[in-house]
Amino acid sequence: MRVRGPLMVEHRLIERMIALIECTVAQSQETQMIAPFFVDTAVDFITVYADRTHHGKEENILFRDLDKKSLSDTDRRFMKELIEEHVVARKTTKALVVANARCRNGESAAIAAVKSHLRTLADLYPKHIQKEDEVFFPASCAYLSDEEEQAMLAEFWEFDRKMIHEKYKSVVQGLEGTGEQRSTLYFLLSPL
Repeated sequence: MRVRGPLMVEHRLIERMIALIECTVAQSQETQMIAPFFVDTAVDFITVYADRTHHGKEENILFRDLDKKSLSDTDRRFMKELIEEHVVARKTTKALVVANARCRNGESAAIAAVKSHLRTLADLYPKHIQKEDEVFFPASCAYLSDEEEQAMLAEFWEFDRKMIHEKYKSVVQGLEGTGEQRSTLYFLLSPL
């Protein structure tokens, strides 16, 4: 298996979430509402799966190793651009969390910010994924030996294995936090 294989599989799941985000934003044009729970779920997906897990493998393994190679100027520029797009996605997701909290606090004007941040993510990811799938990943294979790719794949699997533990350790630490965090969780999980 090539190193780009698992990354491209992850892209397909990210595309499915982006389609759900696009659908939700389109529906919000009629209703002028977006369910805060949907935004929480989208944020969790983007933060844990798309960024921490997927971008984590790209930046901490693939790009790290490629950075040590004599990349062409074009390939190095592409890699830098991809990393910058990851940063934009992170900043947008953080801003989305803030806007969603404002909506929960009753600020009806914040719905526009939520929609804007969701739209930014929905516009960013398809182009980003296309760049990686069609341009950067094929080009990057030329710099890697079969042995290097197999070592990276092994590192990918180990990275993924640790992610579930990191995720749920964070969940428990959050629940162990302040009473306010626990009451917010109760509010979110309580039936109406």
